[in-house]
Amino acid sequence: MTATRGERNRIPARVVEPGARGFSLVELLVAVAMFTVISASAFVLFNQQQKSALTEQGQVGLNVSLRNAASQLQMDLANAGSGYFPGANVPSWPVGVTIVNHVVSGAASCYNAATLTYTANCFDALNIIAAANPAAYPPINATDGTGQNGTGNCSNTGAGIAYGQAAPGHTLAQTAADYETGDQLLFLNNTGSKITSVVLTRNAVVAGSAVQFTFNPTNGDGSNSLANDPLDITACDGNQPCPAGNKLGVQFCGGDWALKLAPITYQVDSSNPADPKLTRTQSGMEQVIGFKVGATIWNNGAQNESTSAQYNYAASTYTINTPNDEAYNFTLVRSVRISLIGRTNPASGPAYTFRNAFDGGPYQVLGIAVVVNPRNLSMND
Repeated sequence: MTATRGERNRIPARVVEPGARGFSLVELLVAVAMFTVISASAFVLFNQQQKSALTEQGQVGLNVSLRNAASQLQMDLANAGSGYFPGANVPSWPVGVTIVNHVVSGAASCYNAATLTYTANCFDALNIIAAANPAAYPPINATDGTGQNGTGNCSNTGAGIAYGQAAPGHTLAQTAADYETGDQLLFLNNTGSKITSVVLTRNAVVAGSAVQFTFNPTNGDGSNSLANDPLDITACDGNQPCPAGNKLGVQFCGGDWALKLAPITYQVDSSNPADPKLTRTQSGMEQVIGFKVGATIWNNGAQNESTSAQYNYAASTYTINTPNDEAYNFTLVRSVRISLIGRTNPASGPAYTFRNAFDGGPYQVLGIAVVVNPRNLSMND
């Protein structure tokens, strides 16, 4: 049979099975809402774990940096002022370290809680006195312009000029070439009882039969200003008087010694107050917020010669005979205690609610302390 046009235009009705219907709009909205809540919870947990991981990572890095710095300090301090010259009769000099203490009246005087920054007067500094490599710069004997080695052949540092003999195995010219402008020398007599230190203002030259050193004259007692002795071995001025029991002198003769120094200075670079760094020569540790140096000093046990604190953190108060008569006398130092405090990078954002108990800042704080007895110093106290 042939279908008529009307029959061809009729479309059969689709029968929908009861279990084959799709999601209603309400069901779809409920599903989206549930997915959103679950996803948000997952992101919150992930964010919390990420913060915890970053915090732990920062603390581990800080711990490693502190331990490395303390280990290096221990090695340097243990060798402070030790004899470096096998076969040469150079006594161990009486100064192994010099300490620059900054005594602050309170935390507010050096720490800004609003900007989380520290200023230079928060930190101490430490100079470790050591001689240059003896293989490259052998010690030389003092003399006068004649170059002779007698007890009457003397240089007086108060004149701003001193003389030395050629180093063993070197010519005068080779010896002079080892000493340049800016080098610091330590003059030391052959018993170790008298010292002074100078900074060369011009290269050493050969003058007649000796090597001639030129520097700003020392004072008549062998002391200097801090500008002429940046290591603070002999520096005395209005703010820092010379200790009464000092070992300073100006006359050094044949048999006495002149040594080129190669000191190690630990100090905090606070040129960027938001990121203070502990510096040793060319290396540094970032985010240092505490560097304090204390010392025990020698005393003979008399009641008026002992210090009330086990470690003295103000070099201006060193005493041995009467109060304050031994201020800044670093020949009294017998052991050194260094306290080092570091922090992780400050956290930004309101989600980081942790505040440390040290200064209330949004970062973690770790500290380490080491006590070292330099090998050339006594432990009698």
